[in-house]
Amino acid sequence: MHPAGLAAAAAAGTPRLRKWPSKRRIPVSQPGMADPHQLFDDTSSAQSRGYGAQQAPGGLGYPAASATPQAAFLADPVSNMAMAYGSSLAAQGKELVDKNIDRFIPVTKLKYYFAVDTMYVGRKLGLLFFPYLHQDWEVQYQQDTPVAPRFDINAPDLYIPAMAFITYVLVAGLALGTQDRFSPDLLGLQASSALAWLTLEVVAILLSLYLVTVNTDLTTIDLVAFLGYKYVGMIGGVLMGLLFGKTGYYLVLGWCCVAIFVFMIRTLRLKILAEAAAEGVPVRGARNQLRMYLTMAVAAAQPLLMYWLTFHLVR
Repeated sequence: MHPAGLAAAAAAGTPRLRKWPSKRRIPVSQPGMADPHQLFDDTSSAQSRGYGAQQAPGGLGYPAASATPQAAFLADPVSNMAMAYGSSLAAQGKELVDKNIDRFIPVTKLKYYFAVDTMYVGRKLGLLFFPYLHQDWEVQYQQDTPVAPRFDINAPDLYIPAMAFITYVLVAGLALGTQDRFSPDLLGLQASSALAWLTLEVVAILLSLYLVTVNTDLTTIDLVAFLGYKYVGMIGGVLMGLLFGKTGYYLVLGWCCVAIFVFMIRTLRLKILAEAAAEGVPVRGARNQLRMYLTMAVAAAQPLLMYWLTFHLVR
């Protein structure tokens, strides 16, 4: 066969290969070039580009804390200066208050009047209800300073008067509540009335001592303490009135009135008349008589106020 025929036959029997278009290859992006088909930035290699370059080794991504106070101050000088200035002002204010607080509130003296314990409170309450059995009424002194109340039953204190006043207000509220007459205004009026009478008593006694020219160591806080003991008897009278009616009220209140009268006579006599004896004033002198009348008047006012502040609470 002719070679040209063989070539034509081979070409006719062999399938023709189809040429497909080649796919477009996208070149690999160079470092630092953004991929146009990428939705989010790749931050895995941010540290190599400067992000987090200030991280401390092993610090989990947080900057290392300054090791010295000087470095901390240099990091934020304004806030640190403000904190230092505020601390200095607070220290100066505390020192100023500590120096001047005794001018308005005698804290040191008040601590003395609250230096009590359980045994003293029990013995003092027994003395207030049964002053007839007590013999020695002298206040004990140690180096010209009276001993703390917990060591001397005759020493005045403010713990019992303060607690008795609060209890009296609560008992008054209970009495008003049992009679369906309770109201916050009425309870406030009861408390303010008791305080007003106590203040009036203290002012009247101080004015009387000034007019009679009595030189005594009886202080204003002593007066508040002695005059506040009457609230103990008032509590007893009101409670007995709630339990046993008016009969129990009058019996217990009468006993407490006589007891507080005796207690005040024997206590104030040593505070007022003893100074007169030390000054050499005759027992039957005119000034000494005035002191005796003043002592009797203060003692007699206690039962009257006890009745006045409690009679309307019992029906």
